[in-house]
Amino acid sequence: MGEHLGFDNEGDRVVTHYFECLDRAYRGWRWAVTVTRASRARVVTVSETVLLPGTGALLAPRWVPWNERLRPGDLGVGDLLPAEADDDRLVPGFASGEDIDKQMIFELGLGRARVLSPLGRDLAARRWRAGEAGPNTPIAHAAPAQCSTCGFYWPLAGTLGLGFGVCANEYAPDDGRVVCADHGCGAHSEATTVPSMVTDSAPPILDDMGYDIIESGSEDEAGSDPQGDS
Repeated sequence: MGEHLGFDNEGDRVVTHYFECLDRAYRGWRWAVTVTRASRARVVTVSETVLLPGTGALLAPRWVPWNERLRPGDLGVGDLLPAEADDDRLVPGFASGEDIDKQMIFELGLGRARVLSPLGRDLAARRWRAGEAGPNTPIAHAAPAQCSTCGFYWPLAGTLGLGFGVCANEYAPDDGRVVCADHGCGAHSEATTVPSMVTDSAPPILDDMGYDIIESGSEDEAGSDPQGDS
């Protein structure tokens, strides 16, 4: 402990004194010693001693829950990522209180407990458009046409199908992935092959409006009989 830095009155006969910490590993920290005196007692006893951070103290980063620390790609084989019960990206798959045969819906394949909410769809759409399968990528700018006109483009079902689909071309870089309708690549189904050599020359440019004056030959040449000499 170093010099006394002050004290705080915590309550009736309870005072906390602060002292400078001289340990070089805890610069900016201070010792807090809480003392108390029992009723009608003359001896003061130490209740608690603790090291507390002060101004300029080196602190550990703020603790973040594990589910907030995860990033895309962190989930590995065997890892589980349960969704929170109040996840804003999901809504109940069927509305309670409505006259709906839940068993019939389940047998039709629609019996999911929760489905995407409008917020969940909007977040997914923004994320996909801003990614490598969006319209603002170099490969999309160089593509001969958009994915929406490609025969290998399989639109998604539901509302997301208006702007997104799955690439089904095994030779495309996004095969089996969700792509934007206005994305594109060189493996478009209607892409034509560019010949390696251009054999056809450009057509000549003819000026049929102007003319040139050409002087004729001599009069002898003009009047000579081509059949005079045999």
